[in-house]
Amino acid sequence: MHKEIISTPNAPAAIGTYSQAVKVDTTVYLSGQIPLNPATMEVVSGGIEAEIRQVFENLRAVCQAAGGDLQDIVKLNIFLTDLNNFPILNEIMGNYFEQPYPARAAIGVASLPKGVGVEMDGILVPRQGYTA
Repeated sequence: MHKEIISTPNAPAAIGTYSQAVKVDTTVYLSGQIPLNPATMEVVSGGIEAEIRQVFENLRAVCQAAGGDLQDIVKLNIFLTDLNNFPILNEIMGNYFEQPYPARAAIGVASLPKGVGVEMDGILVPRQGYTA
């Protein structure tokens, strides 16, 4: 088993005892991303739409650091503090992903770090890691 820590300055630095991502052999486990601007480490302004977009941009940066892109995510976990934002999430996600879409879970939670409305994590298999 080969294990590698993935890190990029193009996504928010880890604010706890975790890595942005961990690659084990050809699979990359992405830590949760919240809508922090990586340059300022502040939550983006503009409401839930801006938050969702920033989370996808943060995930994209970590995916690229791992040798992949968003399209290589095979499992995406989404945590929302308000499930009424699910239609907005779906609309924005359609701008970031093409079919075939990843497997996905969307979970309503009571709260998230820094009072944000969305957090996402996932599992990535970069194309160069495919053996099919």
